[in-house]
Amino acid sequence: MTAVVNTAPGLASRLVNGVLAIKPLANFAKHQARQMMIKRAQKMGVFWTQEVEKLQARDWTTDLATVENPHLKYPDYYLTSFHAYETGNLSWQAAFEVEPAAYTVHAKIWPGAEIQGDAKLRQSYHDILKNHILQPPQDILDVGCSVGMSTLALQEIYPQARLTGLDLSPYFLAVAQYRAQLHQAQANQGQINWVHAAAESTGLPNASFDLVSIFLVCHELPQSATRQIFAEARRLLRPGGYLAMMDMNPQSEIYQQMPPYILTLLKSTEPYLDQYFTLDIEQTMVDAGFQTPSITRNSPRHRTIIAQVRD
Repeated sequence: MTAVVNTAPGLASRLVNGVLAIKPLANFAKHQARQMMIKRAQKMGVFWTQEVEKLQARDWTTDLATVENPHLKYPDYYLTSFHAYETGNLSWQAAFEVEPAAYTVHAKIWPGAEIQGDAKLRQSYHDILKNHILQPPQDILDVGCSVGMSTLALQEIYPQARLTGLDLSPYFLAVAQYRAQLHQAQANQGQINWVHAAAESTGLPNASFDLVSIFLVCHELPQSATRQIFAEARRLLRPGGYLAMMDMNPQSEIYQQMPPYILTLLKSTEPYLDQYFTLDIEQTMVDAGFQTPSITRNSPRHRTIIAQVRD
């Protein structure tokens, strides 16, 4: 476990924060980051524009009404710009672009992986899960499930399990439900329960899951939200259950040696990155009621952290 954590951003981070505090510069950085991603996607064979246009052509009215909780109050931290979208995750554009963005961002994790980088990253996480959790979970909650890529991947490795995907964006959930219906029609797999709720207060029953999985979510959260989500996960887990998360690794040399201009582009799309990088995740899990977690590097820039419920 980390003994001491430096919670103050370094000089480079403070300079970047100063740049991003100037709105025209921040907007320019976001635009540049977005254009770089789209160009990279098209170059490697991820047809970003064409795939988005297909989804845009569909009528999503019924899908949205099926999953949306109209009474949900969004936490303040969520009502901000994420990933170069001014309205963050609360838009169709953000939902339609999640999949091509994931393929593009993860293409450079391993040399030569390109479009297969995303699948390789998910597989690396699942391999660690299976090595640490010897009894296959029967009920799994995928927190921050987005458009269901992580949920469907979990269903592939645990086909006997009952899956619940939870997210704050009804747009993401509408796309997740649509993707799952297409997948289930082909693979003849069970239905997934999609829940529109805050991960800090899910409204789900006590002790109803064996595994709570959080895939690439915590870097998008302020520290207070991460603490609350871990506490909620503890409430939801049965005795002997596991909390597992896969996310960016602040100790990775890639992030520590990142050039300032790249760091500026990254932070322009990730408003809580400083808070994530300075949070003692291990201690936060212990404080929430878990045993000391195991930490495994599963890519040159990611880590998997697994903790079992403490009796």
